[in-house]
Order: sequence, then structure tokens, then C-alpha cells
Amino acid sequence: MIKVEKNIAGRPLKIESGQIARQAGGSVFITYGETAILATVCCSSEPREGIDFLPMQVEYREKHYAGGKIPGGFFKREAKPTDAEVLTSRLTDRPIRPLIPKNYRHELQIMLTTMSYDGVNTPDVVAAIGASAALLLSPVPFDGPIASVKVGLIDGEYVLNPTHEQMESSDLDLMVTGKKDKICMIEGGSNFVPEKTILEALDVAMDGINDIVDLQMEFSDNFDNSYEMIDTKIITDEIEKSLNDTYSVKIEKIFELDTKQARDDEYNAIEKEALEPFVEDEVMYPEVKGHIKNMFKNAVRKTVLDKKVRVDGRGLEDIRDISIVPTILPRVHGSALFTRGETQSIAALTLGSSRDEQIIDSMASDFKKSFLLHYNFPPYCVGETGRIGFTNRREIGHGHLAERSLKPILPSSEEFPYTVRIVSEITESNGSSSMASVCGGSLAMMNAGVPIKEHVAGIAMGLIMDDEDNYAVLSDILGTEDFLGDMDFKVAGTKDGISAIQLDLKVPGLSMDVLSNALEQANKGRLHILDEMNKAIDKPNAISPYAPQIESFQIPKDKIGALIGPGGKNIKALQEGAECVINIDDDGTVSVSAEDKAKLDNAITQIKAVVLDPEVGTVFDGKVTKLLDFGAFVEFAPGREGLVHISQLAWERVNKVEDVLSVGDKVKIKLFEIDKQGRLNFSIKLLTDKPEK
Repeated sequence: MIKVEKNIAGRPLKIESGQIARQAGGSVFITYGETAILATVCCSSEPREGIDFLPMQVEYREKHYAGGKIPGGFFKREAKPTDAEVLTSRLTDRPIRPLIPKNYRHELQIMLTTMSYDGVNTPDVVAAIGASAALLLSPVPFDGPIASVKVGLIDGEYVLNPTHEQMESSDLDLMVTGKKDKICMIEGGSNFVPEKTILEALDVAMDGINDIVDLQMEFSDNFDNSYEMIDTKIITDEIEKSLNDTYSVKIEKIFELDTKQARDDEYNAIEKEALEPFVEDEVMYPEVKGHIKNMFKNAVRKTVLDKKVRVDGRGLEDIRDISIVPTILPRVHGSALFTRGETQSIAALTLGSSRDEQIIDSMASDFKKSFLLHYNFPPYCVGETGRIGFTNRREIGHGHLAERSLKPILPSSEEFPYTVRIVSEITESNGSSSMASVCGGSLAMMNAGVPIKEHVAGIAMGLIMDDEDNYAVLSDILGTEDFLGDMDFKVAGTKDGISAIQLDLKVPGLSMDVLSNALEQANKGRLHILDEMNKAIDKPNAISPYAPQIESFQIPKDKIGALIGPGGKNIKALQEGAECVINIDDDGTVSVSAEDKAKLDNAITQIKAVVLDPEVGTVFDGKVTKLLDFGAFVEFAPGREGLVHISQLAWERVNKVEDVLSVGDKVKIKLFEIDKQGRLNFSIKLLTDKPEK
């Protein structure tokens, strides 16, 4: 067994191999503190035929036993991957994929299993390091190693790999993956920190990344992991020259067209014409198709770098035209249509009570979420047909990024005790639909009356690079520029700072200078988009009349039992009688929701009647529970009764209580006296007009 160890941010990071999963193509058991992950790599012996992409699958899984838990629910077994597991899989996949040759066609599967969790060191960082180390031991051609770290900002100080407890008070949650002295991926959120803070945090991250990369190189020196890449080029120089001579000018003219559809149609026509002589040739057909694609890619890149003109004719920093329609959906609690160029999102917002919170059962802990953003990307938004099934990883990832972007502007639960769900329906897409979801979601929140102080906007930045001295940063990228470019850099925030950031690359890594320029240019674009959003709506509306009415207040802790009642009797009766939903927290916070203001006020009055002594003059809807010679007892709140004396039944003389009331009658009563013994005396007659005589 081979084992190496190094101290990273005050805790030991250990990488070992040779004891576990020895039949895998590469396997390591990696431990940080007492969080441990088994990382394995397997690849097929023969390449997969008939594909033009890297067939790589990254699967991260958490075992509940790792955190000393048994899964909740009826099935006491881990089932389909949670959103958190999908997101961690993506965090590992994104930086690794560009470091494997584009013509590698062997089936490749990376499996990452959290087997021990100490509640201190987050496994997502460890997973990426484990995947890199396992790849170094495998026969896969991998331009690594890479390493991941987290950076927090606590009391103004940067902290490398903060603990789970430290992160609760951090203004920054930044995960950074890189090679030696190069950034490969960024994913994170912050409490509106400026660009300067992000760059300083990246410097801190780079120091940690370099230490972990050195440890992996020391580890891999113990193994023979050599590999041989075979040149798969089949197309001849003569065919290449013929294609170049025939179609170069035609491809350049594509950039003169105004719309995505027109450009796509022209490209498809060129491709069809070029492929015509090779339809029957199964070998050359995909080669020619790939060469036409590369011709278009090279033409796009050359035009941007030489002429500073983009596919749709914009300059490098130009933002596409923006249009906004608030209240696009009349019966929805809040909505907005956000269109930027040919990218469009309908954001629909729903307000709910605390009972609508999502319960998360994870390896680490159980908790509730009161803010949700879900992202849907149907095939029609790009003019295609496609399979409709479960939410895919891309939709989960884009929704999480938009949710993280908007979460910091939410008011506290005390100020706004609603559960908020936003659904972004992408109805058109040509670049950066996740950032359109951020803008649409912010507009929908103001439209719904969520008391946010300002908007959050998002922008996607691209990059075309020959080398670090010859590159162009592109603002508000198109789908083509994302597909053919070298970077997809998403930045969201307010005018004051960044709330979320995500960087994906197709090149092996970027220097800090390039990232600094991209952040500065993103700031200019974000401010422009915020101006357009504020023109449409710049302050929260009143809450929709179709939304539930919710109010929260405190009651004494020793009164919680009285409100709930034996076996929940009182709270059930209150919810049924007042047509409301009541939620009680352990600290005595009571949240009440009802469909309109009248029902809400009635419910709150009844709740306070149960736990507090009501004020003289308060009117209640009561139910007669017992008749006596001298009056009737009336239940005015679940578990609480008061007396209506016979003299308070009517202005006229009443000889017998039975002449006026029966057990079970529903009556309105008014509290007119609390006597010295604390007894509550009610009246029926005081709610009627007194006769003149």
C-alpha cells in the first residue's frame, strides 16, 4: 500500500492506494480530517464507436452511515441521487473533462463514495481531489493533477477550507479547482462582496491548490501510469484543402446574418452540401462533418480576435437588447417575462406557508428550505424535439446557481414568514438562460411583493484565446460563443457586489490577469442590466390578493402545550374552525396562514384567546357547552370557556336559560369583565341594540 500525507489548513490530508478496490483501473482512499472518500476510475478496453464526444460519467454518492445516520422515510436505503449529490458530481466533472483529450472515446466512469463524514470537512472538496488522484493511477490520458479547495471570509479574514461551523458565519463560500498556478473552475456564493475580494480569495485558494497538487505528484511517482495516445485522424490533406477552398468564404458570410435561426439554416445547408459526396462512406462522413464544424469554429474565433466583431455583429462588451414584462401571468402570485436577445425566461413565483418548506434528509443533517428555485429547459426553447423525462443534471445545476444568486437578497423569516418558490421556464434559449433566470426571478420577487431592497442581475462572460497575450473577453455570450469558445463565466449580483459566481473552462487553465479582466467587464454589463430591470419595476408591489395571508408572532413557551392541546386537539380545532394553517416552533414563534385577511385576523384572535388573557371588549364566535340555572358556559377558544350569566342573555328578562340557548348553539359573545378571581364574564345582549324602554 502506498500512502502520502500533508497538512492542509491545519488538518491532515491523506491519499492511499493498494488496499481497497484493487481491480479498478485506478483507486484511492482519500481522507481529510475524518472525512473519507473512496475514488475509483474504470475505462473500457476498446473505444466506443459512432460517437464524437468523451463518454465520461462522474457519479458522487453519500452514504448515510458515513454520518452515523439511517435514511429517513419508508425505504431505509439510499435511492436516487439527491440534488446535492448531483451538484457535487458536476463540480468534479467540469474541471476534469477539458483535461482529457477530445478524441478519447473509451467509456470512462469515475465513482466517488463518501464513506465517513466528520461534520467538519466538507466532502465535495475531497471528492475532486480523489478523482484526480485516481485518474493519475489509471490508463486514462489526463493532463492533471487538479485540486479543489474552499475559501471563506470570516470577520474580514480569508480562511482556507473553513469548517462546517465556520461557514455559518462566512460572507464567502468559494470553491476553486485548479492545476499548478492555474484556475480551472470556480463555484461559489457570497454576501455581495466586491470583485477585489473574489480575486484576493482566488490567490488564497491558489496556494492551497499548489500544495495539494504537489502531494498528488509525490503520490503518483510511486506508480507506472504511462499511456499512449493514438492519432485518430483519417481525413486526408487533399480533402481538407478541397473543403477549405470551397466553403471558407461561405462560412465567413454566415456572420452577416441577423438571427440564430438564419445562421443555423445557412450552416446546415453548407454542411449538407459538403457531406453529399460522402453519404455512403461510414468512415469519412463523420470526419468531413467534424472538419466543417472546425472550420466554422476557427472562423468564429478568428473574426473575434482579428476584427473584434462577434457572431451576431456586436462588439466585445455589447449587451443584447432587453425587454421585460411584469405580471405576465395574471393569477400567479408573482411573475415576469425577461427577454435578452434570443434568450427568454418566464419566472413564476408562488408564496406558501412554513408547511410548504422542503425537508432535506442528508448524510450530514436534516433541515428545511424555505426558498426554492427550479429551472426547466424544454426542447422547444431551442427549436428542437427531445426526450421528456426526469430533471436532468444541467437543469439541477442551473437552478442551483440561480437560487444561490438570489438567496442573499431575501428578507428574514421574521420580516417575511413565507416559503418562496420560483420556477424559471426557459421559453427561448441562445446563451445564458441561467442568468436570465436570475434576472426573471428578481423581477418576479418584486412583482410578488417580496420585500427585497434591490435587484440581482446575472451575466455570462465568454472567452476566445490564442494565448494569454492574445485573447478577447465577450460580454453576454450567445450559445454559439459558449459552444465554440474557451470559457463560460457567470457572475450575478447587485450594484454593490457579487452574490454568485461560476466558471467553466475548455482550456487547461487561466491566469489571474485574464480572470481579473473578465470580472471587471462583467461588472459593467451587470450594471447595465440592472438599469434596465429598475426601469421595469424598482420596488416591491403589494402582495397579490391570490397569495395566502401570513403573520408570525411570539407566545410564551409555557403556553405552547395549551395551544396544541391533548393529542393536538386544540390546534386541530383551531385550524378547522378558523380555516387556517398554524405552525409552532420550539421558541414560541407561531406562524398563521389563511386565504384572506378576514380569516387570518379571526384565526389570530382565537389563538391569542387560547394562550393569552383576552382584552375586555373582544368579540368571539363561541359554542355553548353547558347550561346551568344561572347561565351558560360558552367555549370561546379551543380548551377555554367563559360564563354568560342569565342576566347577560338578553335585554328582556329571561326566566330559564333553556328558553334562549341549547347545548351546541353557536353564538357571538363579548368579553365585558374579568373579575378579581380572573374569571371571564361574557355577554350576548351587549352585542344587540338596547331597547328604548
